[in-house]
Amino acid sequence: MKPNETKQALLVLCTCPDQACAEHLASELLQQQLAACVQIVPGLTSMFFWEQNLCQESEHLLVIKTLAEHWQVLEAMLRQQHPYEVPEIIALQADAVSQPYQQWLQQTLLPTP
Repeated sequence: MKPNETKQALLVLCTCPDQACAEHLASELLQQQLAACVQIVPGLTSMFFWEQNLCQESEHLLVIKTLAEHWQVLEAMLRQQHPYEVPEIIALQADAVSQPYQQWLQQTLLPTP
């Protein structure tokens, strides 16, 4: 990853089965300084195929604000601590970010070695 790409702002989406799981994962990400902000959006209904069955579940969505340099560690932590066998962990690059918000992200997150 090139130096300017490591500072790319990312939005990471991750669904959780309930509020307790969402709060636990959000807290871990923030305490480890892998995320600058995590929003918990309750009350989602997800419909999906799992093991050839159509499923419908209530979930909570995590909207995680981070930088690209933290992606690998963040994704590994979510996979390790998430209760789902195959958790949804999707990173979206932010095409445009206000300069003050970008600076706040960089100042808030754990510096990478």
